[in-house]
Amino acid sequence: MRFMIIVKGNEDYEGGAMPTEEQLNAMGKYNEEMVKAGVMVAGEGLHPSSKGARVTFPAGKVSITDGPFSEAKELIGGFSIIKVDSREEAYDWLRRWPGAEGDELELRQIFEAEDFGDAFTPEARATEERLREEVAAQHAQ
Repeated sequence: MRFMIIVKGNEDYEGGAMPTEEQLNAMGKYNEEMVKAGVMVAGEGLHPSSKGARVTFPAGKVSITDGPFSEAKELIGGFSIIKVDSREEAYDWLRRWPGAEGDELELRQIFEAEDFGDAFTPEARATEERLREEVAAQHAQ
């Protein structure tokens, strides 16, 4: 099972406050534990919404709105993707979060091919696998 751990933004983050050395070290240790346990798939911190944009599609058109955005608690400050055997194991990793007072995390399960049933045809599966392999090859180090 794959899950995304979403780190919610806050006013400090939206204001451009950078993590302290202590916070960076704690997050590095947490990430290292996940890598050693074989559960870490990806993880990144995000710039504030002032460096982002929102794209909407009103009436079949494309509308791009540059940040910043006012609802700090609705924004994402970062994320991790983990692969674990159960939701409980994901909860265990959430409990280890080295964050600061007031941090808020959200856990969302990622769809897997089998979740789509018969609608995900063998041809679609083959295409999905090929695309994943291409992406991995493009970004191999």
